[in-house]
Amino acid sequence: MKYDVVVVGAGPGGSSAAKWAAKSGAKVLMIEKRQEIGSPVRCGEGIAKIWLDELGIKPDKKWIANEVKGARIISPNGTILTLTEKLAGNECGYVVERDIFDRELAKDAIRAGADVMVKCAATDVIKENGKVVGVKAKYMGEKFEIRAPIVIGADGFESQVGRWAGIDTSLRPEDINTCFEYVLVGIDGNPDFNDFYLGSIAPGGYIWVFSKGADAANVGIGVQLSKLKNGGDAKMYLDKFIRSKPGLAKGQPIKEIAGAVSVCAPIDCTVTDGLMLVGDAARQIDPITGGGVANACMAGMIAGKVAGKALQKGDFSKEMLMEYDKGWREEFEDQMYRNFVAKEKLVKLSDETFDKCIEAMQGVDLERITTLEILKAVQAKYPELIKEFEDLLM
Repeated sequence: MKYDVVVVGAGPGGSSAAKWAAKSGAKVLMIEKRQEIGSPVRCGEGIAKIWLDELGIKPDKKWIANEVKGARIISPNGTILTLTEKLAGNECGYVVERDIFDRELAKDAIRAGADVMVKCAATDVIKENGKVVGVKAKYMGEKFEIRAPIVIGADGFESQVGRWAGIDTSLRPEDINTCFEYVLVGIDGNPDFNDFYLGSIAPGGYIWVFSKGADAANVGIGVQLSKLKNGGDAKMYLDKFIRSKPGLAKGQPIKEIAGAVSVCAPIDCTVTDGLMLVGDAARQIDPITGGGVANACMAGMIAGKVAGKALQKGDFSKEMLMEYDKGWREEFEDQMYRNFVAKEKLVKLSDETFDKCIEAMQGVDLERITTLEILKAVQAKYPELIKEFEDLLM
C-alpha cells in the first residue's frame, strides 16, 4: 500500500491531522487498532467552548450531553470558587459523548478525502537510510507494509510510534496520573456546573464531577502514580469520596473507566525524518488538568498542514517537519511548561494551603483561568503562599 501520509491512531489528534493533510491535497490513510473509533472512552468528557471556536469545530447536538455554565473548584474544607462565563469564560463549555465526538471528527477526515482502516494495528515503522518511510501493520492476522513519506504518530498515551522512530517519550512515575471514573445515574447534582475537588482526597491530582444531565455525571479521579502503593488505589480514593457525598452515593454505575495520562513537561522534539508526533503520543497534555483534546486537535491541524507543504516541496526531512514542532510550541508550549512547573509545586501543597488559595480567589475578576492569573490573585491576599511560585510570576 502506498500513501502520501499515514496517520497512526484515530483519536482527536489523528483525525485532525488526517483531515488537514487531506485538505492540503495529500493522499491520506488513517489506521486505528481498535474495531471502533472512539471506544473505549478514557476521558472525563469536558471540553471548553473557546477552543472549539478557535479550531472551527461547530457544536453538534449528536455529541453534546450537557452544556454547562461554568465550573466550581472546591477546596478541602468545602470552600467553593464558582467560575461563570462572566468571570472566566474559558471554563464554560460542554460535557460530551466522547465516543460520538471522536467518530464525528473521523467522519470530517473522511469527508476531506482521507481513507480509514479500523482494527488495523501498526507494529513498527519502516526505516530506510535512517528515515521513516512508512509503517508495518497488521489487519485480521495479515501483516503488510504501508509506504508513505510522512508518518503521523497519534497513538496516545501508550504510543510506540515515537519510540520505534527513536524519539524519547519516556515518562517518570511522577509524570503519570492514573485515572478511574464511574458514569453514575440517579444522583443529586447540579447540571449547570462541572465540579473539581482538590487536596489529599486525590494525591497529586483532583476529583471531577462532570454533569451529563439532571441525574447523571462522570465522577472520576486522577492521582499521581508515584503517590500510589498500587494502581488500584485510585479507585479506592474515588470510592471513599463518593461514599462521603450522599448525593453521589445514591447513584448507580453504568460504566467504569480506567486509564492513565501524561502530565510531563514538553518533550525536546516531536519530529524526525519522515515523522511527526501529535497529542499524548507527543506528550502534549496539560500537566495540571490532564486535558489533551484541545491541544491534540490544534497540533493535528498544524501537522496536517505541514504535511501538505512537505509534499509540495518533496522534502520530508526533520528540518522541514520542524515547522510543525515550532508551530505547536508557539500555540501552547508556554502554557504547558508553566503548568508543569506549577504542577510540580502544587502536588506538595497541604490541604490548609489549598483552602487559603481558594479563599483568596473569592470575588476576584479573572479574564481567563490560567496558572498566572490564579497566582496573581492569591499573591494579592496571601503573598507568603506564593514564594515558591515566584519564578512563574516573572
